[in-house]
Amino acid sequence: MRRPLLAAALCAATALLAGCGSGDDWSRPQPSPSAVGEVGAGFVDPSAPPAPEATVTPRPGSWSGVRPSSGYRVVLLTAGDDRPTRALVAAVRGWAGAEGVDLRTVDAADSPDPLTAADTAIGMRPDLVISAGNELIDPLATVTPNHLAQQFLVVGAELAEPTHNVTAVDWSGASFRGEGLGMSSAYDPASFTEARCAAAVRAGAAAVLTGRTGIVLWLDSF
Repeated sequence: MRRPLLAAALCAATALLAGCGSGDDWSRPQPSPSAVGEVGAGFVDPSAPPAPEATVTPRPGSWSGVRPSSGYRVVLLTAGDDRPTRALVAAVRGWAGAEGVDLRTVDAADSPDPLTAADTAIGMRPDLVISAGNELIDPLATVTPNHLAQQFLVVGAELAEPTHNVTAVDWSGASFRGEGLGMSSAYDPASFTEARCAAAVRAGAAAVLTGRTGIVLWLDSF
């Protein structure tokens, strides 16, 4: 019985360095992520694909048939403790739990500043970084053009001039764009409902998974 016990002890002692079969080590190679399922009619017009930075209004529920493949790695990058941000964070975690996503969180409160938090999230090399919180918009505008191989999803806000690797989901009660542009006069914290935030995360993830990136999805039907 000593050998199995010794092996277990060695595994526990070296798990942080070698992974030891834990499946927690993101440094390991994995198959490229893919979409399981397809978006439905009305998500985008297939005869006229959206141009970069275009705003499209998908039909409600047209994204519900898409989920990520097994092992999809996501970092939730969050800043702030206001009601809209908490609602978005809850929506991301709910989606990740329902879809078996390997989710990790980087909270800007644990970093010297939001820019450092963004760099930390990128350094983890996830398949997708999901941003929740208006404080992150200006830092993301700085770092995203320098990491074009990394996909980003911004929910409840958008970048003023996004690159092709930044997808956003917005609505008339949100749409903060940072860069000194200030808060939209239509900004409404009450518009960040549980249903709208959940739809925003699922719609945005479906867009990224199916390669429809660099656009803004507009959800005003909730």
